[in-house]
Amino acid sequence: MTPEAQRIAIAEACGWTNVAPRIVKNVKHQGDDITVGIWSDNGWIPDYLNDLNAMHEAEKVLPAGQWDRYAQWLRELTSSNRRFLIARATASQRAEAFLRTIGKWEEAKP
Repeated sequence: MTPEAQRIAIAEACGWTNVAPRIVKNVKHQGDDITVGIWSDNGWIPDYLNDLNAMHEAEKVLPAGQWDRYAQWLRELTSSNRRFLIARATASQRAEAFLRTIGKWEEAKP
């Protein structure tokens, strides 16, 4: 899955509506690259792949029955059974585990 597709899928799972990529020009500094943001009816969605706080909020929508499966995915993605290393999973690893847990992960197409 592309990072953009991951962010959209997580946002939708968290209840954001009408989520769509938007292209905005960074006007702070003339000549800066164009920045791609993802917008919804509620405003700009969080950068789940780089923000642990955003993933913490996303994790709150997981039903209690899915926490064991989420932990299994984290163990696999961190290549560890040690709780300490699982607790140190990156936002990106948590995002993938989240999407795999809720059945929204799509393998990259060659």
